[in-house]
Amino acid sequence: MADDTFLTISRLSEGLYKEKMSKFISFAISVSTVEEAKEAIADYQKKYYDARHVCWAYMVGAARTEYRSNDNGEPSGTAGKPILGQINSFGLTDILIVVVRYFGGIKLGTSGLIEAYREAAADAIRANEIVERLVEDDVRIIFEYPFMNDVMRIVKEDGVTIMSQIFELDCEMTLRIRRSQMPRLHERLSKVESLRFPDEISA
Repeated sequence: MADDTFLTISRLSEGLYKEKMSKFISFAISVSTVEEAKEAIADYQKKYYDARHVCWAYMVGAARTEYRSNDNGEPSGTAGKPILGQINSFGLTDILIVVVRYFGGIKLGTSGLIEAYREAAADAIRANEIVERLVEDDVRIIFEYPFMNDVMRIVKEDGVTIMSQIFELDCEMTLRIRRSQMPRLHERLSKVESLRFPDEISA
């Protein structure tokens, strides 16, 4: 994989694992921020209020550095960690996995719990579709109206997405492009007369 791509899931999916009368229902949920993940966790905890445990783990961001897991009352390291382990094993990010446990009356022991949460998490991931996404960056530019054609030619040739635009005497645009292609775009735009990058602080 290139530096500016990452793997994630395409939709919501569900998995199931049963062991000694206990039922582990798992959900793989697409999230892009920590706030989104926290909201989804709260929703599942509310929805499955009658379950013994609602355990979870999430990973967000292309760099895969923002993550958390929670055992929700299960013995330490037996639920959240194995769920996170599956996210890592599939190399995913922008994902939350919630595993809801309905206790069946028979204790599973530490290794039994670890296996149950791991398998439930894996089942939810396998039921989904893993997709590759691009890491894209935005750049804001300001230029005088007569140079519009020069800017539009670069936008078209480099396959840039226009996120917003204001056409007046001074025109303003926010452009989005794949991270690895940003240096080339920046270089080409900086040659356009009157064009400046207002968010860049000059030394």
